[in-house]
Amino acid sequence: MPFKSRQPDIELPRNISIWDWLFDSPSSVLNKYSGSALGGYCNALTGERLDYAAVKEVTSYLSTALVKNYGLREGGTVALFSPNNIWYPVAMLGTLRAGGIVSGASPAYNVEEMTYALQKAGAKYLMTVPTSMGIAAAAAKNAGIPKERVFLLEGELDGFTTMKQLLDIGKSYRDVGQVPSFKIPKGKKNKDMCAFLSFSSGTTGLPKAVMISHQNVIAQVLQVQLITPPDLRKILAVLPVFHITGLVHALHLPVTINADVYMLPAFTMKDLLDTVVKYQLKELLIVPPILIRLVRDPLVDKYDLSCLRRFSTGAAPISEEILHLLEKKFPQTKFKQAYGMTESCSCITASPPDKYDYKYGHTVGTICASTEIKVIDLDGKELGLNEPGEILTRGPQITMGYLNNPKATADTFDRDGWLHTGDQGFIDEEGMLTITDRIKEMIKVKGIGVAPAELEDLLLGHPKVEDVAVMGVKDDYSGELPKAYVVLKGGEKGSRQIEEELKQYVKERKVRHKHIDGGIEFVSEIPKSASGKILRRVLRDQSNKTDKDTRVKHEVKEKAKL
Repeated sequence: MPFKSRQPDIELPRNISIWDWLFDSPSSVLNKYSGSALGGYCNALTGERLDYAAVKEVTSYLSTALVKNYGLREGGTVALFSPNNIWYPVAMLGTLRAGGIVSGASPAYNVEEMTYALQKAGAKYLMTVPTSMGIAAAAAKNAGIPKERVFLLEGELDGFTTMKQLLDIGKSYRDVGQVPSFKIPKGKKNKDMCAFLSFSSGTTGLPKAVMISHQNVIAQVLQVQLITPPDLRKILAVLPVFHITGLVHALHLPVTINADVYMLPAFTMKDLLDTVVKYQLKELLIVPPILIRLVRDPLVDKYDLSCLRRFSTGAAPISEEILHLLEKKFPQTKFKQAYGMTESCSCITASPPDKYDYKYGHTVGTICASTEIKVIDLDGKELGLNEPGEILTRGPQITMGYLNNPKATADTFDRDGWLHTGDQGFIDEEGMLTITDRIKEMIKVKGIGVAPAELEDLLLGHPKVEDVAVMGVKDDYSGELPKAYVVLKGGEKGSRQIEEELKQYVKERKVRHKHIDGGIEFVSEIPKSASGKILRRVLRDQSNKTDKDTRVKHEVKEKAKL
């Protein structure tokens, strides 16, 4: 039998859109709070703020401008290419109100990566910021998006329409001229209507556009609400909001609990610490690399962080050493984790309040409300308590599948609604999930997925490379780093010069977290199956043996010197 959540089921509305649910339903915070009591989105550095009543108003104006003046139709995709700022959720919610689909993209993308994202998502509109316009404009041109449909979220640039201008256009239609908010079509449910396209590598292969429905987001917010402490009224948005964690926990959840969101456009330790102290934040939702910085960066010691009560994280394992140092340095805090993926619209499991404890730091929480988990062995047999196997999950937050990719969808989402995560783990007597290994090939760099196939395809384009395989290697700071195993053409021997040449080749073409920072190992061949699939485990074992032999030779040489 599948493992079931120990929490009460959520009451999930199935005939309402995200925008209507947040701003125009009986459960909306606008029916409970007003004036200075209303939360909102705030620029943590400048103090610029929009409360949720203002957000409702300006998103109405934006949707009207996009529909009436720029032809946005239901199902049309708007790409957002921007760091965190308070106009990002306005663009997102305005698009949803018009019945459009939002496709978020990393602000670190280069022209090639952004072009791929726009084309894959079928985007017809693009919103960005001045500092990213060079890449945005070039990618838009490559993807066939006309200049008049490339907008600025903030700031000004000659020849481009700004958010302020779009809002003025919408406002000019007055209240009676505003387009109505998008409604779920007759005969459909909100689970049938796509709201977001978010890129993920899934279990294997190049990045795919995950279709996230209106139901998925609403369900996930309701699930997280059940285990959110009542004192959480201030939320730091330092994680990128294009990523599924930021999308749910920084842009949607806060609206439903009337919390203020303090948005940082980029991470620096000083900005994070200044924000914590200035706004007296109680909880930090951050990735493991930032947690590591908190216990090792001497700058931290210059701040009074006694206001902190909780650290919340996920995306990658935390070592026992870091957990111990964190608890020692911040004895007033508790610790919680969550586990999920883009395909599960964030959380599958999360720590409930009674498990906020460093002693549970090696686990990733209990099963979310209205969610089931099944643990299976290689033959598909269901396993019991404390028996590790592949994690399968089912619930209302499980997404619709991959856009225009039925094969990948069928490989990951089975006919009975189970999402095959590609991760191995087990559930214990307390209902806590522990992740023991990752079956899938994807590399997790600072919690961000990197597809080996993407880097392999790139390196195969280098004139000196005959064959290549990319895998993750462990790293204390980043969790994992990409490492390339390379066969050179013509039997050429590897050298430090060629290694640096290949690393630079990747640096010039890929975003920072995709760089080959785990090193390059030159090999005579890449082991493959009869079907041509790279045998990564064989390659890893060979590499480990080579490393071991090298260490033995080194030790023998050192002893000989003595």
